[in-house]
Amino acid sequence: MPVTPPDPAALDRAAQQYRLGLSSADLEEFSPLVGGLLSSWNAVEELYAATVPEAPKREWERPAEADNPYNAWYVTCSVTETESGPLAGRTVAVKDNTAVAGVPMMNGSSTIEGYTPLRDATVVTRLLAAGATIAGKAVCEDLCFSGGSHTSRTGAVRNPWDETRSAGGSSSGSAALVAGGVVDLATGGDQGGSVRMPAAFSGAVGHKPTFGLVPYTGAFPIEQTIDHVGPITRTVADAALMLSVMAGPDGLDPRQPRDLVPDDYVAALATGANGLRIGVVTEGFGHANSDQGVGDAVRAAVETLRGAGLSAEDVSIPWHLHGAKVWDVIGTEGVLRQMIDMNGYGMNWKGLYDPEVIAHYGAAWRNDPTEFSETVKLVLLTGGYSLETQHGRHYAMARNLAVELKAAYDAALERYDVLVMPTVPIQASTLPAPDASRTEVIARALEMIANTCVTDVTGHPACSVPAGLVNGLPTGMMIIGRSFDDSTVLRVAHAYEQAVGGFPAPPR
Repeated sequence: MPVTPPDPAALDRAAQQYRLGLSSADLEEFSPLVGGLLSSWNAVEELYAATVPEAPKREWERPAEADNPYNAWYVTCSVTETESGPLAGRTVAVKDNTAVAGVPMMNGSSTIEGYTPLRDATVVTRLLAAGATIAGKAVCEDLCFSGGSHTSRTGAVRNPWDETRSAGGSSSGSAALVAGGVVDLATGGDQGGSVRMPAAFSGAVGHKPTFGLVPYTGAFPIEQTIDHVGPITRTVADAALMLSVMAGPDGLDPRQPRDLVPDDYVAALATGANGLRIGVVTEGFGHANSDQGVGDAVRAAVETLRGAGLSAEDVSIPWHLHGAKVWDVIGTEGVLRQMIDMNGYGMNWKGLYDPEVIAHYGAAWRNDPTEFSETVKLVLLTGGYSLETQHGRHYAMARNLAVELKAAYDAALERYDVLVMPTVPIQASTLPAPDASRTEVIARALEMIANTCVTDVTGHPACSVPAGLVNGLPTGMMIIGRSFDDSTVLRVAHAYEQAVGGFPAPPR
């Protein structure tokens, strides 16, 4: 659609927005210059139209309630491109913030509902090339901005262990479908813990890769410096297999080092973990809302690892307690500027953009901003005020402090091969009632992120594995490693899984 040159009123509004102090005569002089410059916008649109792909024809459907376990599917499909490869015969649920071409994507939000991607995300291309069958799009939280499972506009996702409780978020549907045995594997996205938190609540394995190891291309961004995509699986071996398929540079995502060479994560598991050193991070325990049973389960899991031939001792990382505050600023001001003001993708980075979703979402949310979730409204109010009055200086401080935070972790990881703490300090909360207060809705969305959000800022790899049942519900142990040493993280996770004889499944 060509860009129409502004009429005098539109030009005046632009001048007023930036308080340029231009008179009517000034604007009249500028008008043909603006119109002439905008001709390049139309040329770019014509050039782009000649290169844009056509979405493939792929069958999909919205499942009926009876065919939608845990309310975890947005749409179902069956997409297979090859019957050979390491994932042949395996079914995958793709988090619904990640593009599967020709299949609708909602990202949990009415502001994106009605959009159908033209291109597969890089991870989807790689999963299909490895023989996987994409079984559908898993429900995620509204714009992925919740650690609970109650904010999606399609309704709450229910925990397979207790359907009155949260499945965790924002990869809520992915974790529920894997833990409940509906699919073999799933993708998740992680900006504050959204792979690991639902894995912990739902009793699955969730691995957040090192920042940049897996291309984010084709997933809806939240904040470029904390965006991650990773696997959610039933076993550590499957997490290693998925990571081996998905990892590596695609040349389209500036989050990735261009000289990146991934490991063979499956082969790494065979080397075992005997003799590796564990640092148990004391600051990961004892939060104001910590559940004693969760901490005890993780301590018991560490003892199991000791029995499997690893050494372990407590280590203090005081910076860990500062990490959530650093994340708060990045996850508020950074998210407001990129995900809201600049329609998800933002600007000023080299990579593959999605002009179609930018246009769809940008128009939809501006048409009715009241449709934003309560958590996103909190970001708008807080970030809007801070950016208006402080001009982004606190975001700059937080990004600089992220270097100090990473260095504190790196110093501990010079002494230990991995660090361990509870994934989340609590167990799955009861889902808020439909008429729950705003305060409760927001509390249930953000109450669990204190440990996980820190490694989204630092970029270290972190894997959540089930640490045992407490009161009949899963708990999670988070294993953190050196940057791009995901192999060691998975080796420790695998050693624990073998030592306990596998992870339990929810009752059927």
